[in-house]
Amino acid sequence: MSATTRRDMMIGATGVFAAPLLLGTAAAPARSLNAIAERNGLRFGAAIAWSRRDADRGSFGNPAYARLVEVECGLIVPENEMKWQWLRPTSTSFAFERIDAIIDWAERNGLAVRGHNLLWHQPKWFPKWLNEYRFGAAPHGEAERLLTTHIRTVLNHFGARIGSYDVVNEAVRPVDGMLYETVLSRALGGAEPTLDLAFHTARAAAPHAQLVYNDYMSWEPGNGAHRSGVLALLEGFRRRGTPVDALGIQSHLVTQSTNVGADVSRLQGEWRHFLDAVTQMGYRLLVTELDVRDNSLPADITLRDRAVADYARGYLDVTLSYREVRDVLSWGLVDRYNWIEGFEPRKDGVKRRPSLYDEQFRAKPLRTALAAAFAAAPRR
Repeated sequence: MSATTRRDMMIGATGVFAAPLLLGTAAAPARSLNAIAERNGLRFGAAIAWSRRDADRGSFGNPAYARLVEVECGLIVPENEMKWQWLRPTSTSFAFERIDAIIDWAERNGLAVRGHNLLWHQPKWFPKWLNEYRFGAAPHGEAERLLTTHIRTVLNHFGARIGSYDVVNEAVRPVDGMLYETVLSRALGGAEPTLDLAFHTARAAAPHAQLVYNDYMSWEPGNGAHRSGVLALLEGFRRRGTPVDALGIQSHLVTQSTNVGADVSRLQGEWRHFLDAVTQMGYRLLVTELDVRDNSLPADITLRDRAVADYARGYLDVTLSYREVRDVLSWGLVDRYNWIEGFEPRKDGVKRRPSLYDEQFRAKPLRTALAAAFAAAPRR
């Protein structure tokens, strides 16, 4: 039985959290999200983590979660295991065991893989050893060696197994649109030369791969400086001949009110202006980390879930109207494992519901909204 046929037959929320969910029941719709997306030239995927067998995590080691990903998705992205903090424990060592296990599992299940990420260019996300690194008497050369060795080692290790990489992640400061400075950029003479070096190194080491700049600028109010900074960065890449293929739009959405229709109408003009500017420069687009923070919504689950779904549908209808978008990935599938609850809990103490499935692995209105957006999107 092919992976596609298997995914269209059953949602496997097996394990300790839920009984199996058959596609076509009240708990699970009749076709996988990836199957719906593929009809219009899109792919749907999700983040997944590493864990030991049967761990209560959003990981391939959790049979319930792994089965849900296998059924719904056409591709996956590692949640953390490729970031420097996990992959590069010291300046002279790499730890590929966990990311290798994720990719092995993905390949066994017919899932493509995105790489996230080769350089998260913010000091707070560098490993401690890197922030404290002594670059010696020739800092430029040593910083260049350190960065290029990391990128080449990772890309050579995976070869053609990964077809798209977030080469640089979140290099723009949201408050003013300027670029973060780090120990690497100070040694290399600035942030722009550092980012350029990362992309040129990636292109040479993986000419087959899609190279992506990934960031979380969004359409909500207060993101204007962030969007402007990203546009300036992308313009600079084009001007300098830096080999960047696409912009990754993380899409960590934040609801504004219960009047979702008015919110979408108010926000979509500036969002279209931003996406027009990006695509006119020749960049492709990816939705890389979709979820929805249910801010300014009542605690009532029915009302909250409906507003979250409607808000995401409005956002996706606008964003997917651009044929430059081919991949849409959610940052996880199940509320139980979503990062937002620990990062920013609701002030009223009610648990957030940012994902497509609830804690019992039941499909939510957000899942229905994504299916409808994929079905309505123009064909690629």
